[in-house]
Amino acid sequence: MDREREFAQYVNALAQTLGHADRVGPLGDYCRGLMLSGERKSVEPMAALVAPRRASAKHQSLHHFVAKAEWSDAALLSSVRREVLPALGAIEAWIVDDTGYPKKGTHSVGVARQYCGQLGKQDHCQVAVSVSVANERGSLPIDYRLYLPREWAEDSARRRKAEVPASVGFATKTALALEQLRRARAAQVPSGVVLADAGYGNDADFRDGIHRLGLTYAVGIQGRTTVWADGHEPLPPRGHWGRGRPGTHLRRDRKHQPIDVKGLAHELPGRAWRRVQWREGSAGSLTSRFARVRVRAAHRNEPRAEEWLVIEWPLGETEPTKYWLSTLPASIAFKELVRLIKLRWRIERDYQELKQELGLDHYEGRNWRGFHHHATLTIAAYGFLMRARLSGRAKKNRALRVADVPLRRPPRPKNFIPRGSPRAA
Repeated sequence: MDREREFAQYVNALAQTLGHADRVGPLGDYCRGLMLSGERKSVEPMAALVAPRRASAKHQSLHHFVAKAEWSDAALLSSVRREVLPALGAIEAWIVDDTGYPKKGTHSVGVARQYCGQLGKQDHCQVAVSVSVANERGSLPIDYRLYLPREWAEDSARRRKAEVPASVGFATKTALALEQLRRARAAQVPSGVVLADAGYGNDADFRDGIHRLGLTYAVGIQGRTTVWADGHEPLPPRGHWGRGRPGTHLRRDRKHQPIDVKGLAHELPGRAWRRVQWREGSAGSLTSRFARVRVRAAHRNEPRAEEWLVIEWPLGETEPTKYWLSTLPASIAFKELVRLIKLRWRIERDYQELKQELGLDHYEGRNWRGFHHHATLTIAAYGFLMRARLSGRAKKNRALRVADVPLRRPPRPKNFIPRGSPRAA
């Protein structure tokens, strides 16, 4: 099957969720525009790419489709899953993360001064939380939601102008991520170990929420997180003395105190450390030095189950660089434990390809619906490219690129001048 026929079938399968037959064309045009080579993947430049002879009319059509049309992001993402996951194969991980989009001005929905990972500092930006399913072969975002800062959630005028739904209130990023995991669980998405960085994993309520969903996790924590370990055990709960209920909380005194994981790393003997290789990267084998210890988190003095504490301390470094807590089985092999933890690199690849190749961060509209529709359509285009790569129609040895799965570009009229070009001024 040639790529054009395959793309048409993919679009038709997704379009079943859109509610109207007249949305099939805009869906295909928008995804095609995202996958054609171009500097900007906002609506106007894409309209000129897919319909250069009638760019103005196509611009209006695509703008209405992405910013105004009432179709369900969740339903379309569900269709993308159905089309792509069979090619992806057995799921090993659900990866939680967030990504930022630097923005000028303050009118676009959710823009506030906050930490932006893309810039590595605080600045005006939008931030979205997502969940991807992944294995070593590939990955696919399955849920995506804008984080609405409290200053936006409580500002009725700005909410109304940006068309934020009344049902959307303030929620922390960890709360958004847990809700996404619940939706994935309810949709019976094939489960995997939940991976997240310390921005999520350091929240004990987030870890508990994952456990209540019946999922395992391997999440980053900060060095100051405290645990109970050998040589640092708590006192047992108070016994029953014939009056009142027996105690349920662990106790501390001067000799019975938890230890932070950074301090524990310094206490470990040399034999606890192993050099582990977890993946072949583009520049060679990825290896580092790790230790693992069975511990109990020392949160609120509540009795907690044992789990793995994994510490990375590369040779040549004066301090450990990363720490994780994991509820993966006690019997898991050390190398497999490290490999699964490190599988989180896939979401970094997701964001890189979604932004650089498909223009995830190029949307120029300001309203809630348009922000999410553009992200959903970008993920739909990404799903098509991912499926093509996994099925052998694109090179697998490098990052996903739109040039690997070229689609037909409509011919431009002679002497064509794109809208917005300095020559058209």
